[in-house]
Amino acid sequence: MNFKKLIPLVLAITFSIVNYAQTHQSIFHEVKVQEILQVKSYTYLFVEEGTSKKWLAVPSFEAKVGETYFYKGGMPMSNFKSKELNKTFESVLFLSDIYKNPIDKEDTTFKHSTNIESKKVTPSINKKLTLSLERTNGEVSIADLLKNKETYEGKTVKIKGKVTKFNSQVMSKNWIHLQDGSEYNGDFDLTITTNAEAKVGDIITIEGTVYLNKDFGYGYLYAVIIENAVLVK
Repeated sequence: MNFKKLIPLVLAITFSIVNYAQTHQSIFHEVKVQEILQVKSYTYLFVEEGTSKKWLAVPSFEAKVGETYFYKGGMPMSNFKSKELNKTFESVLFLSDIYKNPIDKEDTTFKHSTNIESKKVTPSINKKLTLSLERTNGEVSIADLLKNKETYEGKTVKIKGKVTKFNSQVMSKNWIHLQDGSEYNGDFDLTITTNAEAKVGDIITIEGTVYLNKDFGYGYLYAVIIENAVLVK
């Protein structure tokens, strides 16, 4: 076997595979809205893409039948039951972003905060809140957690803050975004997964485990996240 001739062939095949993967990941899907179902945390869109039709789910925003949107990626879920709609979807694609135009993320209709350092984005679609919260039960501030994240990795912490966003039952978890008025290097928003319920505007104390560089796939990347949190009375 002539290995000198084989090496360029292998390199060419490898380059083609990598190039295909990168191109595939960057493809925008163009869809036209046929039906809309609104609930508290989500907007479900029944859309037409070419000759196919499908359900999409994005965190709540104002959409209109007949409008065209663009998206990339997504997390498919089969036999997903929406408690609020009392409806089971045979298949629904959950999206973190949806766009009015197939351009860069600057033109995002909705953006799910990822708080990831390697993918610099605004920490939250909410503005930083001015808060002064009394900590009397061993709570740590969000700024302290972000500044000393390696120290807290794998440990259980308590955080007291105000709920700025709540999304229910994404990947079988409820997602809470919390602020406490503190910040570190421009980051002030903390993401928490939990089975507990909360409302935007609630002041709550949660207790959960700190994880770093958590990748759920489909663009859900977190430099710091608290998982399996419970509400502290």
